[in-house]
Amino acid sequence: MPALPSLVNQFLEYLEIEKNASKLTIRDYRHYLDTFVAWHSSALPSQPIEKLSLDNIRKYRVFLANKTDRHGQTMKKVTQNYYVIALRSLLRYLIKNDIATLEPSKIDLPKTESRSLKFLEREQVERLVMMPDTSKIDGLRDRAIMELLFSTGLRVSELVSLNHAQINLDRREFGIIGKGKKSRIVFISERAVDWVARYLTARDDTYKPLFIRYSGAEIDLDEGERMRLTARSVERLVKKYVKLARLPVDATVHTLRHSFATDLLTNGADIRSVQEMLGHKNIATTQVYTHITNKQLRDVHNNFHSGNKNRETVEG
Repeated sequence: MPALPSLVNQFLEYLEIEKNASKLTIRDYRHYLDTFVAWHSSALPSQPIEKLSLDNIRKYRVFLANKTDRHGQTMKKVTQNYYVIALRSLLRYLIKNDIATLEPSKIDLPKTESRSLKFLEREQVERLVMMPDTSKIDGLRDRAIMELLFSTGLRVSELVSLNHAQINLDRREFGIIGKGKKSRIVFISERAVDWVARYLTARDDTYKPLFIRYSGAEIDLDEGERMRLTARSVERLVKKYVKLARLPVDATVHTLRHSFATDLLTNGADIRSVQEMLGHKNIATTQVYTHITNKQLRDVHNNFHSGNKNRETVEG
């Protein structure tokens, strides 16, 4: 029987090759599982993984609950769950490969408080996108970025990977390989097309990336890839304009993605279509947005339920 670290490595290779997991996912799973391996070798040095029990899991969870970071802060429950989810995935893989161990379905995840979904109202989006100074090239770029984010619901990693040659502004669409190497077609609003076109027209370079930086040392044209704007830079510029717009919401790049989905749903789009446009693998991920349409449902109930009509008659 291979040692536990070797089994973890095999599992991570499986995620990469068979499940097409992203490098970020593999990095996170390695971190979570290395933590378990370290705990297991310390707390259960002579116990093979086949003998793992629910009592062992309980002790591991106590360990996670008391684990502190360099600032002395303990883990939030939602973070603890990430470690347990990774462990359950490992156990499921082991059982699938004929290594008898604790059945992962026996490991329950405690419910955590649901985090409120932040999104911007249309008027707030308007205020935000108006903040950049479009008389300057970097302001034009920033306006085009925020218009495109709200128009498409792109993840920031997807946005910064774009090259201007792959976007068809005439057809207002382009293809992208998103999270989990899942391909999808992305559609662009007329207004976003207009601002992207203005930005590209104002550029006098031949760099391949759609969005480039305008600070730092000049480099040779054949090294244009190094000019590509980073995800962190996009996050910072959105934060800057949120502050300038004095929005009551602590909005981020991902907030614009939420706002995109919210805008579609409140205007009558069905959730399956929104799932496709967001690039969600499972409909359950998209269903976090369904509460957004509660106002619509309330209006339907008020307008069409016979009990409400009867009440109006009695009161009248």
